Amino acid sequence: MTMNNCSETFEYDHVDNGNVVAWLLVTSESLVQVSSQSNLISYFVAYLHSALQYIGVPKDQFPTPVTVCRSFVAIICTLLAYYILLGKRHYKRRERLAEELEAARAQVNYLEDKLHMANAEDLAMESTSVNKKEVRIFMDGAFDMMHYGHMNAFRLGRSLGTHLIVGVNSDESITECKGAPLMKDQERLTMVQACKFVDEVVPGCPYIMNQKYLDYVIEKYDVDYVIHGDDPCIVDGKDVYAAAKQSGKFQSIPRTEGVSTTDIVGRMLLMTKEHHYCQESASTDSSGSIQLLGRQSKFLTTSRLLRLFSAGAKAPTKEMRVIYIDGAWDMFHCGHVAILKAAKERGDYLIVGIHGDAVVNQMRGSNLPLMNLHERVLSVLGCQYVDDVLIDAPYEITRDMVASLNVAEVVHGSRSDNVGDTRIEGKRYQYPKEIGIFNVIASPSEFNLGNIVSRLQKNQATFQTKFERKMKAERNFYDKKYHSSNSS
Repeated sequence: MTMNNCSETFEYDHVDNGNVVAWLLVTSESLVQVSSQSNLISYFVAYLHSALQYIGVPKDQFPTPVTVCRSFVAIICTLLAYYILLGKRHYKRRERLAEELEAARAQVNYLEDKLHMANAEDLAMESTSVNKKEVRIFMDGAFDMMHYGHMNAFRLGRSLGTHLIVGVNSDESITECKGAPLMKDQERLTMVQACKFVDEVVPGCPYIMNQKYLDYVIEKYDVDYVIHGDDPCIVDGKDVYAAAKQSGKFQSIPRTEGVSTTDIVGRMLLMTKEHHYCQESASTDSSGSIQLLGRQSKFLTTSRLLRLFSAGAKAPTKEMRVIYIDGAWDMFHCGHVAILKAAKERGDYLIVGIHGDAVVNQMRGSNLPLMNLHERVLSVLGCQYVDDVLIDAPYEITRDMVASLNVAEVVHGSRSDNVGDTRIEGKRYQYPKEIGIFNVIASPSEFNLGNIVSRLQKNQATFQTKFERKMKAERNFYDKKYHSSNSS
């Protein structure tokens, strides 16, 4: 009984499949017959006959409307079959080419690093020659909303010599050349002065370095080389560093990819007046997950870069008084620098705890943090007042944590980026308070994240225009850089 049922089922399926094929053939032929009688096909066939007659094809070889329609159906079926059978192969080939492109980009970065290190070795040999000549490096820039990309540029510039001098463009010259900066003169100077890779700061530098100013800088500060990133710096069609290049004093360093002031401004522009940083509401993706602004970062943090930023870090000795301060340190700014300096003055060794993205978002809501954990770690590591950082620090400071880090005092500033945050009195500092090592210290600066956001929102249309223009320029730079290297 079972065998008969199976046989009957097979015969039924076989007949059914045969009927489907027959139906497809009949339907396609019916479509051909109907289409061949349409006005569109008639016009097309008439035009085709005229063309064939013009080139001398005998009339008995002219295609009929039915033949033309069958040809169209055959072409369409062929293309469909090609797409179904071979389309995925081309998709895989495109994926493979994309992977090869990424590998090529990584190779370009590696070769640029090697070239930079070779230049650094050459300059280092100069500094360690018989006369022990100091190699003095000069860099300049606006450093508006200074970030870890700027700090990495300082690190690279410093590695080419023994003394790094950084010129900070004045508000007036920046405004004249590319519009008003977001941060004021003293705020930008404070950030540059606090960077551990910088030895000396020159305020009030002009945005465009002419020959007269270049000669002045070289003579006054005994400069050996003027350094800038490998991206072009053009204002009104003129290369800002043309004078330095002509004098043979110019050296370039690879730009820190994946981060720029433009990128950070773009994240902040997503925060409108209705969606500002201290709100609890936040935009979500299709799955309902919060879209943190820090996750928009394209920067790739490697262990090598973390080591380079941590260079020179030493463990505290038993005799040292260890100070601990924690926080988000989002959009690292001059207010942060001021409180870190004040905290360091209370002891010999400063450890800075940096909360993870999830903790920061829970504390501040909205789509914060603006910068992800790795970006915030690099920003804090670049500050000269910081001896070490605790990455993804726990929100609650425990007995074990105090003992492990040998903390003598836990401090917190009187002002915070968390407007109206009362959780300072909760479990966060409960244990340090119980043992009498917790203190709130007066924040030397009133500047906080809210100041940056409000300034941006006040001139949102202007910054939106600048952002779009700069993003286009950055895309063109990287397209030219990688496409030219791949084609060669």
